[in-house]
Amino acid sequence: MEPAGTAGTGPADQRGARTSPGRALWRWDLTLLWLAVASGWSPAWGGGARRHWPVPYKRFSFRPEPDPYCQAKYTFCPTGSPIPLMKGNDVIEVFRLQTPVWEFKYGNLLGHLKIMHDAIGFRNTLTGKNYTMEWYELFQLGNCTFPHLRPEMDAPFWCNQGAACFFEGIDDVHWKENGTLALIATISGNTFNKMAKWVKEDNETGIYYETWTVQASPGKGVQTWFESYDCSKFVLRTYEKLAELGAEFKKVETNYTRIFLYSGEPTYLGNETSIFGPGGNKTLASIIKRFYYPFKPHLSTKEFLWSLLQIFDSVVIHRQFYLFYNFEYWFLPMKFPFIKITYEEIPLPNT
Repeated sequence: MEPAGTAGTGPADQRGARTSPGRALWRWDLTLLWLAVASGWSPAWGGGARRHWPVPYKRFSFRPEPDPYCQAKYTFCPTGSPIPLMKGNDVIEVFRLQTPVWEFKYGNLLGHLKIMHDAIGFRNTLTGKNYTMEWYELFQLGNCTFPHLRPEMDAPFWCNQGAACFFEGIDDVHWKENGTLALIATISGNTFNKMAKWVKEDNETGIYYETWTVQASPGKGVQTWFESYDCSKFVLRTYEKLAELGAEFKKVETNYTRIFLYSGEPTYLGNETSIFGPGGNKTLASIIKRFYYPFKPHLSTKEFLWSLLQIFDSVVIHRQFYLFYNFEYWFLPMKFPFIKITYEEIPLPNT
């Protein structure tokens, strides 16, 4: 499935490895891992703390065309196809698919760290045809997590979109060798068609990727400030929709990777116009750009290591993080353990 308004992505066996030519951000994907392993002040700007938590993910009426500056190294969804219309009495098997991120490049390396990519498989038992459906970033994880600081622009520039991809076939080896390919439900063709209509609507209105889940502290039942919006959340939303449509799931253990930031109550700072526009707060604008500067691409090894020290100083020593969410900026007063990658069980609906 092509995302509405875009042409679309990288070979199915290269999911999770997308980047922009000449704007390589793979090191910052690895930085997320480094911060997790390595791992008071509050600004006076903005309109004060918002107290409706978590902040709802903003949906849109349409998907905009990506800026030409944002170019994918691996074409998004290259073998994508429209979701087929099934016959009402078709019998469709639903599969849980999971494999290590960057499995095509590193094999099971990140699987040992439980850093996984999720998708859904379908098999029409009457026609024998298989299908894969997944949701991922158009321009690589680094571009969705950190902006570009372009000299000709006052504000940080974001190449952040995520979208659904549907294509015929299931690469059994890709999913089985280091991950999971498990039957979790059986549905009718009629239910599949209703799900397909929902996927199209979900894909057209949920346009950007969000890496972080931000909470007050580790553990269950604690205050969540912001929810992530990534491949696993798409899979979970789809499972919930299928359950709503009457699907009955098998009792199968299902774990998902989540990347957490831990902070005190966030402070709302403003949007691009109010901070970086002609009448914006130049001091705050400078601070935010200085925070993001170490995440820039085109770094030598020496620059990269120096940038890691700067990031550690900001996030861990000074306990500061600036989050871009819903196209707005927030200040996070960071708390120990600062950042953590987890692999948590979230049961299938009604099991």
